[in-house]
Amino acid sequence: MSPLETFKNQHPVSHIRLIAGILTIAAVAWLGNALSHTLSCFLLSFVIAYLLDPLVVRLEKRLKRIHAIALLYVVLGIISTFGLAFLLPMLTISWDSFLRNLPQQLQQIKQALLGWQSTLPTHYGSEEITWLLDNIIGNADSMAEKAGIWAYGFATRMFFNVFNLILAPILVFFMLNYKQKIMDTTALWIPETRRDLILQMGREIDSSVGGYIRGQVMVSIVVALATIPTLMWLGIPHPILCGLFAGAASILPFVGVILAMLPPLLFAWLTYGTGTIIVKVLIAFAVIYFLEGYLVKPLVFKESMNLNPLLTIIMVMAFGELMGFWGILLALPITAAMIIASQHWLKGDFANPGNEP
Repeated sequence: MSPLETFKNQHPVSHIRLIAGILTIAAVAWLGNALSHTLSCFLLSFVIAYLLDPLVVRLEKRLKRIHAIALLYVVLGIISTFGLAFLLPMLTISWDSFLRNLPQQLQQIKQALLGWQSTLPTHYGSEEITWLLDNIIGNADSMAEKAGIWAYGFATRMFFNVFNLILAPILVFFMLNYKQKIMDTTALWIPETRRDLILQMGREIDSSVGGYIRGQVMVSIVVALATIPTLMWLGIPHPILCGLFAGAASILPFVGVILAMLPPLLFAWLTYGTGTIIVKVLIAFAVIYFLEGYLVKPLVFKESMNLNPLLTIIMVMAFGELMGFWGILLALPITAAMIIASQHWLKGDFANPGNEP
C-alpha cells in the first residue's frame, strides 16, 4: 500500500478537506501580502466597477453597453477634472497647513495638561492621574516627532497610490465591459454539484450588500459635504480634512459620530480656547447627524443588512487591523457574506450531494 493510500485510510476525507482549506487560506493570505500593491489596485477597481454597474445597467436599456460605459466615463471625466482643478489644491493647502501647525498644537496640549495637573487635589486617586499625565507630558515631544513621521509617510503612500488611480479606470472599463463573460467563466470553475447553491448565495449577498455599500457611499458623501461648509462657517481650522474624516467615520455605527467630532472639537479648543465654540461645534454635529439619521438614511437605504452594531464595530476594527484601509472598507460586506453562508450551512445546504463521502 502506498503512503498516499495509507494516509487516506487513516484520515477521513473531511479532515483532509479541512486541512486543505486551511492551507489554501494561508497561501492566499501570504500571496495577498506579497502582492499587496497589485491587490490594492485590483480591489479599488473592483469596488468602483461594482458601484458603477447599476448605472451602466440603467443606461444599457437605451444604449449598447459599450456606449453606456463610454457615456459614464465622459461624465466621470468631467467630474474628475473639476475635482483636480478645484478640490485637490484646496486639499493640498489644508494638509500642508495641518503639518505645519501640528508641532505647535501638540505643545499647546502639553501646556494645557501641565496646567491641569497643577490644579489636581491631593486626594481621590490624584496620584494615579498625576502619573498618567506625567507619562503623557513626558512623551509629548516624541509624539510630535512620530506624528510628523506618520503624516509624511501617509502623504508619501498617497503619492505612490496615484499609480493605482491611473491604472484603475482601465481595469474598471474591462470589468464593466466583460462583466457577463467574467461571471460565466467564474461559474464554470465552481463544481457542478455546488454551482446552483454558490450562485444563489452570490445573488443573496449582492442583494444584501450591494444596496448597503452604494447607500453608505452616498451617506458618507452627504456627511462630508455638510460638515465642510459648516466648519468653515464656524471658523474651525482644517475643515476639509475634518469633513473627509467625518464622512469616512460615518461607516461606523454610533462610534463614528464620536470619532467624527473629536478632531473639530480639538481644533476649536486649540484655536479659541472657549466653551462657546465647543458648544457650537456640538450643536452643528447634532444637527448634521440628526438629518443623516432621520432624513438621508431612510431615503438612501431601501434594504438593511440588519447587522448587530457591536458585531459591526468589532469586524471593522479586526479587518482594519488585518488589511488596513481595505479591511475597513470590506469588513461589512465580508461579514454579511459570512452570515449568509453560515445560515445556509446551518440549514444543511452544504451537505454532500449524492451521499458523497
